[in-house]
Amino acid sequence: MEPGNQTRVSEFILLGFSEKAELQPLLFRLFLSMYLVTVFGNLLIILAITSDSHLYIPMCFFLANLPSTDICFPFTTVPKMLLNFQTWNDVFTYVDCIIPVYSFLPFGELDNFFLTVMAYDQFVAIYHPLCYGWHPAAVSGRRQQHGPANVPGGGRHPASAR
Repeated sequence: MEPGNQTRVSEFILLGFSEKAELQPLLFRLFLSMYLVTVFGNLLIILAITSDSHLYIPMCFFLANLPSTDICFPFTTVPKMLLNFQTWNDVFTYVDCIIPVYSFLPFGELDNFFLTVMAYDQFVAIYHPLCYGWHPAAVSGRRQQHGPANVPGGGRHPASAR
């Protein structure tokens, strides 16, 4: 057996945003405020979409599920970072590093899946509106009039109305 370095790495030292002690509370408040704005903003989007009964089209279903994955993105990494800001602990174990990576990747894939399905849903809504499952005439509850009668002024140019 050849002689060599047989040590195993079980911890990582995270060289963070700042080595200066006076900036740690400022960074903690900054990242905590961004984290809370992200979480509460996405919860507000979910609440707004699910509270309106008129928003039960496929796009709104995906718009309600997309913020839930966007809440999970920072939830995998930011709490540990905030804890490190408060405890001044820059040491990560191997498990502390692997768990966020393996929880971050599925949320990224789910986010990409929702964006892909929403793009396809938008394609179907634009290029095949009659196959989409809803039509503006059905939503408004009355028959749509097509042509000049639908335009304010009866389709006449405002200058010709005099």
